[in-house]
Amino acid sequence: MALPVAITTEDKIKMLMREGINKNADWSEAAHYDIRKPNFVIIHHTAQHSIAQTIRTFQLEHTKVSAHYVIGKDGRVVQMLNDYLRSWHAGRSKWGNITDMNSVSLGIELDNNGREPFPDAQINALLTLLDTLKAKYQIPFTNFLGHADVAPARKNDPSVFFPWKRLADRGFGVWYDESNLVPPADNFNYVDALRIIGYDVSNLHAAIVAFKRKFIVTDVGKELTDYDRRVLYNLYRRYF
Repeated sequence: MALPVAITTEDKIKMLMREGINKNADWSEAAHYDIRKPNFVIIHHTAQHSIAQTIRTFQLEHTKVSAHYVIGKDGRVVQMLNDYLRSWHAGRSKWGNITDMNSVSLGIELDNNGREPFPDAQINALLTLLDTLKAKYQIPFTNFLGHADVAPARKNDPSVFFPWKRLADRGFGVWYDESNLVPPADNFNYVDALRIIGYDVSNLHAAIVAFKRKFIVTDVGKELTDYDRRVLYNLYRRYF
């Protein structure tokens, strides 16, 4: 009679890593991760020149970075870690009271150098993936963020070219009501509003720029205009 084969802890982890929820995605394993539970999705652009370069970056020992998914310009989805594993994509980051975003989030990298629009095929693939992740893990619509949201002093991805409104219209993230941009109340505190939404305001100018890069797009200066304050006020009221 054949003896049972012992399964090591390492083998169990490898099996778990290959049980990704996206069965149609290619598989290429990243090297850097811990175990964690997802409740946020953080979207990045790669700032590199090809999906192959990014995959290679996530497999080199010295880079110490990774993500759960990489999406190419043609819509190809590569899953690099199981969703339950903690990838190293957010770095030094903060959203609300959470100071370790890697432990609670899924990282999605879009093949884009940060200076170009995102092709429809890529965004359509992203939306399909987000549909699956949101349903699978019951991720709140407010918890779909960009890297710049959680690290405003360090990062600018996924850049002003990213279609946040298109995502929000599908239930991934928050957008403002363009038909109801009323002046803020007299006692409106824009710093508190940014903090309540989730931004780290310890570097206030960086938080303002991150907010404007995402919601204003055409002006990413360090000061809030009257229009910017109306947008912020509209968004702030959605959190009550």
